[in-house]
Amino acid sequence: MSLQTAGGVAGVSVDLILFPLDTIKTRLQSPQGFNKAGGFRGIYAGVPSAAIGSFPNAAAFFITYEYVKWFLHTDSSSYLMPAKHMLAASAGEVVACLIRVPSEVVKQRAQVSVSLRTFQIFSNILYQEGIQGLYRGYKSTVLREVTNLISIIEVQK
Repeated sequence: MSLQTAGGVAGVSVDLILFPLDTIKTRLQSPQGFNKAGGFRGIYAGVPSAAIGSFPNAAAFFITYEYVKWFLHTDSSSYLMPAKHMLAASAGEVVACLIRVPSEVVKQRAQVSVSLRTFQIFSNILYQEGIQGLYRGYKSTVLREVTNLISIIEVQK
């Protein structure tokens, strides 16, 4: 199994296992309140968006990560190795978020919508907000993910 496939399968597995907790968190943060956002009903609302975006998101991360590591080819004993991993992981997140953010936007709106289906939400976003509506929060998501990765790499040194 390739690294990209393994990463994709791992990403889908984690997203599906933790999905109910994510739904509860999203509903608790909803301006309409937990109960009006659906409470514990429809705990898997929005799962199609997460499932569709999860595999390509994780695969895109690992493909980009491996390519950038190869491109920066440094000696494994080099003191630059941590910087190489940080740059590769950061580039991986920038690319992966191009897939993750639109699926997250649709997923989160589905989690707090009591009546609309995932495809309807996707269509509404495109119609009402355009493509930029799907990328709402892209910069902050990339910043969060890159910061998390850098802190993980720093701890592993």
